[in-house]
Amino acid sequence: MIRFGYGTNGFANHRLPDALDLIAGLGYTGVALTLDHHHLDPYADGLALRVAKVADRLRTLGLGVVVETGARYLLDPRRKHAPTLLDDDRDKRVDFLRRAVAIGADLGAEAVSFWSGVRPAHVPPDLAWDRLVDGCARVLEQAGGVPLGFEPEPGMLVDTIAGWHALRRALGAPDGFGLTLDIGHCRCNEPDPVPDCVTAVGPYLVNVQIDDMRRGTHEHLEFGEGEIDFPPVLRALAASGYRGLVAVELPRHSHAAPDVAARSLTFLRQAEQASARPHGQSSGRPHEQASARPRGQEPEGGRT
Repeated sequence: MIRFGYGTNGFANHRLPDALDLIAGLGYTGVALTLDHHHLDPYADGLALRVAKVADRLRTLGLGVVVETGARYLLDPRRKHAPTLLDDDRDKRVDFLRRAVAIGADLGAEAVSFWSGVRPAHVPPDLAWDRLVDGCARVLEQAGGVPLGFEPEPGMLVDTIAGWHALRRALGAPDGFGLTLDIGHCRCNEPDPVPDCVTAVGPYLVNVQIDDMRRGTHEHLEFGEGEIDFPPVLRALAASGYRGLVAVELPRHSHAAPDVAARSLTFLRQAEQASARPHGQSSGRPHEQASARPRGQEPEGGRT
């Protein structure tokens, strides 16, 4: 049975304890926790006590956890997602990722996830690559036994699975350097069908994010609003041997988080049931059966 989780970046208008209670109460078994100014800020006072309280709450609720590091303005109030590992002031990002690893260790996180960032226009491609490899190596030094999940992100320096493989080779293929796979990104950006992408990277997966998406458009959509047929994807995940969290990634849906999270889990459970049928008996896209909101009722999801 797949372990579905939900990302706290989709609960940005909730206090973290309330978000955790709601996610667990809906029936999710895990949470993708984005460290941010309002959700376990790694720079605020009393961090050790706050981390211990969150760890206790996760245990009480029976929630597994992965740590996500994609907060938009945590490090710089003027530049979204900056600085990255590619910027001139990249040491601030390295420090943040090391803090995330330490927090992950204290939470018992299954993985800490991060990405490369967009190459600044003034940074030559070769220098950007060297900076990325160096930054990843420095984070790996801190990781200890906490798995790192590097995420190929559309529009960033490493935006495909092939790019992740190249980065892993450049680092010497360390055991602790795994893959965070966003299912929507596979549809958006990869040349192969989504289930084939999942099958190909199964041995490297340490974290999975799930959302709907359309080819060539980096918009995180609710299930049924994009182009992905989910039963074959979930079938491939189950067959891959991956046993980590599969967390819903809808960072632009906080305005309706409880409702979106509820219908997302309904959809995923229906898709999982369909994935267990013989291949010829799948009813196709399960959003035709699941309850989905009418188009135009709420703003669509968007880029992370």
